[in-house]
Amino acid sequence: MKTFEELGVAAEIRKAIEEMGYENPMPVQEEVIPYLLAETNDVIALAQTGTGKTAAFGLPVLQKINTKENVPQALILCPTRELCLQIAGDLADYSKYIDNLRVLPVYGGSSIESQIKSLKRGVQIIVATPGRLIDLINRKTVNLEKVRYVVLDEADEMLNMGFTDSIDEILSKVPDNRTMLLFSATMPKEIAKITRKYMNEPKEITIGRKNEGSNNVKHVYYLVHAKDKYLALKRLADYYPNIYGIIFCRTRRETQEIADKLIQDGYNADSLHGDLSQAQRDYVMQKFRIKNIQLLVATDVAARGLDVDSLTHVINYGLPDDIESYTHRSGRTGRAGKTGISMAIIHVKEKGKIREIEKIINKKFEVGEIPSGHEICEKQLLNFVDRLEKVKVNEEEIGPLLPSVYRKLDWLEKEDIIKRAVSLEFNRIIDYYRDAQDIETPSSYSSRDEKSYPRRSERSSSGGRQAEKGYTRLFINVGRTDNVNPATLMGLVNDYVQGKVTIGRIDIMQNFSFFEVPERDAANVIKSMNRQDNNGRRISIEIAQGGDGGGNRNRSSRRSQRSEEGYRSSGNRSRHSRSDGSSSSRGSRSGGSSSHRKGGSR
Repeated sequence: MKTFEELGVAAEIRKAIEEMGYENPMPVQEEVIPYLLAETNDVIALAQTGTGKTAAFGLPVLQKINTKENVPQALILCPTRELCLQIAGDLADYSKYIDNLRVLPVYGGSSIESQIKSLKRGVQIIVATPGRLIDLINRKTVNLEKVRYVVLDEADEMLNMGFTDSIDEILSKVPDNRTMLLFSATMPKEIAKITRKYMNEPKEITIGRKNEGSNNVKHVYYLVHAKDKYLALKRLADYYPNIYGIIFCRTRRETQEIADKLIQDGYNADSLHGDLSQAQRDYVMQKFRIKNIQLLVATDVAARGLDVDSLTHVINYGLPDDIESYTHRSGRTGRAGKTGISMAIIHVKEKGKIREIEKIINKKFEVGEIPSGHEICEKQLLNFVDRLEKVKVNEEEIGPLLPSVYRKLDWLEKEDIIKRAVSLEFNRIIDYYRDAQDIETPSSYSSRDEKSYPRRSERSSSGGRQAEKGYTRLFINVGRTDNVNPATLMGLVNDYVQGKVTIGRIDIMQNFSFFEVPERDAANVIKSMNRQDNNGRRISIEIAQGGDGGGNRNRSSRRSQRSEEGYRSSGNRSRHSRSDGSSSSRGSRSGGSSSHRKGGSR
């Protein structure tokens, strides 16, 4: 591994970065820095977020600045205010020992008058968001005629945010003979267009493969019913007591709703989205950086430019519409040589997106299993014990207080004290998970899978059973494969059929089920439920052969018949299976609702 000195970095810059803790260059720096110092050709560098790109372009640009000329010589464009401030701050730190070198961040949401004053005093490097820079250009308060270096950082994100026209306008104001550096995590077609239009035979430097995710990030997805996504999120947060991460949501509204729920349930969380004022966003981000917030719930736009090296997790509460945005999300963790986990909580319809993402990042997702309540309590308890072992004791301060504590607890044995300390810490989470049912994993059924979908002749039979008098026996194409039990089947009827419907006998088969409803309600149940979507699978429901208790029997008997043995061959029996291969139950009335106790570990 080379050193920064071997790469050609000047002594005054090396002194500054060594004080910052830089010891050896990262791969992208090792490739880019010597090339930029030796050549004046254009460069395209493809590398993930968090791989050291700022130093890769920043160190050679700083080294080539002529501090005797008090005019803009380098222009760095980036998509967000946060990234603008981060880059400007890093460059100021790198140039600590370079006299008379000035870096100015130019961005919206701050006083334009103060930025104009700074420009008039003279700067050599401008770090800008496109919108504010266009404003300054139109006011004729910034002159880019002497710019020799143009850097587009996170170019793919700028294009995703709609800055193409602004970039065109800005680049038309800089000299044609400037050196252009383009840094991007992915290489979409729009980036290729920019390179053809504005770059002259650029050298392409790729760290890893194009669009590939970081090697330090493990990718996991959890398949749940859409209604269980928030419960799954809470379980994952509880299973990792020391989690420090970002939860990505697709919309501002969802972001605020999830953050509010987490806070209400006792989690150390907050939201970050475009509806917040700039002052509010700055306040939230500062709290997150200093770890006063464990879970930041954010939209993609709000989280761009958030540079935190120690994130343990990124959680995709909803996968992005733009598949390539997943690369940026996952790149927020596993930075600076550390490892991280990128999780996705998905429902059945999103499994196709997982496959598309795998192709882009050239990595396979692991299939995760939502932890049980017992596993969560055990993990939390071990974490508590670990913290207890490592806690620092200030003998001088606490010593004088201990004798009275010892007298107070003298009547308790050591085991009793431990039990009470653990109970004091964990009673709430233990009570919550004692009553909480495990989250079901939905079936990923495909309509082309003939093995899991019965033929029409099978659907028309009732398993050799007649409905009770006054009832109609119905077939529905969900069964044990779909994690259906009598309670969930009654829940489906409750979800889709208005009013209360009495449910009679229920028989759960491997891949389909039968249930009985009063004759007067049968037509309404079929009409209300047929072709509805149930977690990505379309419901099919009809009257079963011999399923009428009365008036519909003649019509039903015209259907093709199938013997009871046809159902026995359909698959495995459940633990409470009958001789016909069905799980049987007597339902009551649907239309009731179950309540879930609020809880959390924070």
